[in-house]
Amino acid sequence: MITYNFIDVKFSLNEVLYSAWINEVALKEECTIEEVNYIFCTDEYLYDLNVKFLNHDTYTDIITFDNSLGKTLISDIFISLERVKENADKFKVSLNEELHRVMAHGVLHLCGYKDKTDDEASLMRVKEDEAIKLFHVER
Repeated sequence: MITYNFIDVKFSLNEVLYSAWINEVALKEECTIEEVNYIFCTDEYLYDLNVKFLNHDTYTDIITFDNSLGKTLISDIFISLERVKENADKFKVSLNEELHRVMAHGVLHLCGYKDKTDDEASLMRVKEDEAIKLFHVER
């Protein structure tokens, strides 16, 4: 089950469409989703989580709290919509494309992909691109 929650932000998306897509991204990586909660929030809200739980004194677009059991995905994924909008402008892509990239990024972390090294980040980008294409092909 995938749920969508909004904390101090106004935003809507087609939950059925996005859930089908995120489930496909996971299945492509041979994972299944038991419970993934997307929580869309402000920069400040996500910053506070980053400081409190990860001891990172920085702003970020996403934090994924992974409680998965092997290939059974269980997680809370927090996304700053403010940061997504800012990054879309910065990278000269649409808001939807950046949102798709960030949402897929969280699930790909749950599937075992990392992004700490240059090689890991490069592979993560390839997987994000595949997920974005999957959204556009299937929808």
